[in-house]
Amino acid sequence: MILRTLHLSLAEYDAMVLKGAFDDLNRRVELIRGEIVEMNPAGPLHDDYITYLTNWSSDSRDKGVTQITSQTGVDLPEVESRPEPDVFWVRRARYRDGHPQAADVQLAIEVSDSSLEKDLEIKRRLYAEVSIVEYWIVDCQNRCVHVFRDPEGTDYRTHRIASSTETISPLVAPDACLDLHDLFAGE
Repeated sequence: MILRTLHLSLAEYDAMVLKGAFDDLNRRVELIRGEIVEMNPAGPLHDDYITYLTNWSSDSRDKGVTQITSQTGVDLPEVESRPEPDVFWVRRARYRDGHPQAADVQLAIEVSDSSLEKDLEIKRRLYAEVSIVEYWIVDCQNRCVHVFRDPEGTDYRTHRIASSTETISPLVAPDACLDLHDLFAGE
């Protein structure tokens, strides 16, 4: 017997969401390359970093250019995916009729407490492939941030690891300095 995996399009996934297919799951899922993938449950450290980053992002952005969203979907139809970055900066617009697209994303941030391998490999390649210009992974365990820029093909040309003693800024807002010491050790 040959086992086959059911691959979904974004339209099929949307139809399932509209029909309430996931309402009683008690788990969070996202669509990655046509497959429904369960997301790791978030612990207090993960949630704290998301709250910190959301507040910092909201305070640091140019409100006329960027809006901040947290744990909502971004449509990537070319790779049949709708990931839900923990925090992302998108072009200022209303998205009532559809999720933001890759071209709308100015910065995607994943907070990685137990999902580092997935974020470093699967999400990194996915975001690079659709040309999301900048992707950060906040590595909770190692207290550093992986900064990926310059997407080309299925990867990023630039990868730097910023330590907890540094500050980093998004390309879209070079004056917005994220103090990593405060993020990781702040009270």
